Amino acid sequence: MSEEFITLTKNTGALKGKTIFITGASRGIGRAIALKCAADGANIVIAAKSAEPHPKLPGTIYSVAEEVEAAGGAALPLQVDVREEKRVAEAMAEAAEKFGGIDAVVNNAGAINLTNVESTPPKRYDLMQSINSRAVYLTAHLAMPYLKQSGNGHILSLSPPINLQPKWLGPLPPTRCRNLA
Repeated sequence: MSEEFITLTKNTGALKGKTIFITGASRGIGRAIALKCAADGANIVIAAKSAEPHPKLPGTIYSVAEEVEAAGGAALPLQVDVREEKRVAEAMAEAAEKFGGIDAVVNNAGAINLTNVESTPPKRYDLMQSINSRAVYLTAHLAMPYLKQSGNGHILSLSPPINLQPKWLGPLPPTRCRNLA
């Protein structure tokens, strides 16, 4: 485990025994959040699609579970496609059963496609909407009964920062309209 995740802020133990349900936690910032919370003693639910290694992208729910436990947290790796309501509901129930509840949800799973309207296939657009909008709502909605029982439940929904420089945002939908004639 990289020390950079542990030393950014001081661990206070405030998360000890708390259960954090993190979507998209098998790599990237989801993994980093999982490791930081684990270092503070949290139970981490690693809810992501990546159960098998990818040739170009490191990290699976199982490799992150090992890292979480090495950092001092308890782990529950669950293969979850956040677009599937039934599976998200099952994962919430599994997490609550194993850890006695859910105290926080981190909506981290996301999809992005940096192309203009003409080059964005409808199937890709639908994927982005189903993950970036609907799945965030769905996960929060299904977590509510558990978060209410927690007494201090939290939801954190992440999104990538927007770079307003024209070279990044300008050519992308729906930010740019131009005369196509």
